[in-house]
Amino acid sequence: MNMLRPLSLAMILLAGLSAFSTNSAHAANEIEQAQLAILRSQAPASEKAIACKKLAIYGSTDAVGELAKLLPNPQLSSWARIALEAIPDEAATEALRNAAGSLQGRLLVGMINSLGIRRDEKSVDLLIAKLQDNDVEVASAAAVALGHIGNATATKSLQTALNTAPAKVRSAVAEGCILCAERAHQAGDATAATELYDQVRQAEDLPLQRVIEGTRGAILARGQKGIPLLMEALRSDNKKLFQLALGTIREFPGSGIDQALAEEVVQVAPARASLVIQAMADRPTTVVLDAIRQAAEQGDPQVRLSAIDALKKVGDDSCLKTLLQIAVAKDAELAQAARETLAVLPGKRVNQEIVLLLPTAQGSSYPVLLQLIGQRRIDAVDDVVRALDRPDATIRKTALRALGETVSLERLPVLISQAVAPKYPADSATAYQALKAASVRMPDREACAEKLSVALRRAPAASKVGLLEILSEVGGTQALSTLAASAKSRDPQLQDAGSRLLGKWNSIDAAPVLLDLAKTGPAEKYRIRALRGYIGLARKFAMPDQQRTAMCRNAWNSTNRTAERKLVLDVLKLHPSASGLKLAVDAAKTPALKSDASAAALVIAQKVVGKGKDISGLLSGVGLERVKLEIIKAEYGAGSNVKDVTALVRKQAGTLPLISLSAANYNGAFGDPAPGMVKKLTIQYRMNGKAGQASFAENALIILPMPK
Repeated sequence: MNMLRPLSLAMILLAGLSAFSTNSAHAANEIEQAQLAILRSQAPASEKAIACKKLAIYGSTDAVGELAKLLPNPQLSSWARIALEAIPDEAATEALRNAAGSLQGRLLVGMINSLGIRRDEKSVDLLIAKLQDNDVEVASAAAVALGHIGNATATKSLQTALNTAPAKVRSAVAEGCILCAERAHQAGDATAATELYDQVRQAEDLPLQRVIEGTRGAILARGQKGIPLLMEALRSDNKKLFQLALGTIREFPGSGIDQALAEEVVQVAPARASLVIQAMADRPTTVVLDAIRQAAEQGDPQVRLSAIDALKKVGDDSCLKTLLQIAVAKDAELAQAARETLAVLPGKRVNQEIVLLLPTAQGSSYPVLLQLIGQRRIDAVDDVVRALDRPDATIRKTALRALGETVSLERLPVLISQAVAPKYPADSATAYQALKAASVRMPDREACAEKLSVALRRAPAASKVGLLEILSEVGGTQALSTLAASAKSRDPQLQDAGSRLLGKWNSIDAAPVLLDLAKTGPAEKYRIRALRGYIGLARKFAMPDQQRTAMCRNAWNSTNRTAERKLVLDVLKLHPSASGLKLAVDAAKTPALKSDASAAALVIAQKVVGKGKDISGLLSGVGLERVKLEIIKAEYGAGSNVKDVTALVRKQAGTLPLISLSAANYNGAFGDPAPGMVKKLTIQYRMNGKAGQASFAENALIILPMPK
């Protein structure tokens, strides 16, 4: 009997993770040993620096000894410290501590910085001693490191030094005190933190930045009792302290400060009140909204503008009527600001309140509410439609625009009817704009195009072109089909609009439709237009070479007109390919286009020949036969600034008199020996045993003539 129990999934996963961990540890050890081998070798300093960087990731206790040897090295000391800072072992800290006891100057500063990062309490006595160092950088580094360590001994030493240290070191001592205060505050000892922050902000001869840091900490460490100190900073004539207060307001806990700010904002100068209001708005959960709303209603325009803007963040439906009153008042700047805020005013009931206000709105408030319905995309189609019967043209146009932003696919016929048969003819243009806006935002464009196509069949003749314009904006299969049918209809107006819009269609999907219209269109001008649109698709869209060439061949075969055939040749030159070259060579058999097609073939050949294609057989069709070509000398430049490019030209020469360069232009292939000057390329060569020489203007096609 089998006595083995099946392994559980957890056991299998644990076994797999254990194996993965073992494998990872083994791989890390291999990487570490490889880097240590570099450190022990005679490798250049740059390689050893990279090895130290890797040991910061893969290093262990085994690496400490080799890294410690580099600490006195001016080139590698900082790299070694980076690795030692990252190795989680007391041996790494001890190595840094030992080095700090023997090094001087910048190297010592580095060791002290690392000991601070490691928060090595065993280094406190050493660092306290270094506070007295004559080297300002050393003493300053020691002060900051003591701050990072932040134990009782380090803190006491910094408090003492704050009043006794030399002036040049005192800023660093203050920074250390602030670091100690932050650690105390994080540990929950607000009393100790407050004492330290107060010492810093009240100390003499400190940079303002340290005073600001101390003041901020003193405010936050006091909690709600810090409000008077915060308000004192807010009222300070010192701009930096004022800015500190604004920043601290945004992070101050509780709601007590909010009431203090609400009382303060009506007492300070407008310039400051505007900034205080913005700080209030950045406390959305506890802000005293009434204070901001009242500031928006009356008073200094600068303060009102700030308050109106602040309501974008903290306003709600209780602010709606206030903002509406401002939006229709005489002050244009305030009115515009209020309208912008109304468009984004937060609050769950704002949209509902706007709809409730609309039926009873009077005067200029009514169009503002209509505009808001459109801007906020509120579903209130029936209420907006009622506005279309108003005699005021401005109201009707505002309502139409609102419908354009809000109407659903199901209600789209409401806008269609306004476009094709408006009650007021003057509304037609606005109705079409609204219908276009609504149509292009519909998520189901095929369903939208279907509704427009049905409307097109029933619409008066004067409205049909407008609907076709909108269909072309909507796009999709249905729209394309409707435009094609219109282009081939018996109505000259629809023929013109349909062919014109198809010619601008921005998708390769229109290619079959345009080609068919180019062959069977009702009039030559529309066939030409369709063919040009078809050629345009081949020109501007990405596609496989064979597909593009096939389209070009279709276009070529669909017309005898020289103008359109030249457009085909332009496409072939723009998108060179072997298949396109063959078409250009075939086109050269047409007498009227032999010169253009031959030139196009040579341009294409110059670009294709560098792609490893054997095109010699094709080029014989345009007068280029295989030759035995030897490049003797080639120079490129202007005046005395000439560069020998023989080797480069020789490399590109083959069995044809055509030379294709490795870059799109001469400077790209040869460099620019004479910047800003008109240059030329001169080539001496031997072709089929005969010597020849030819010169080419910069970036000209390089075809070497047969020597006489």
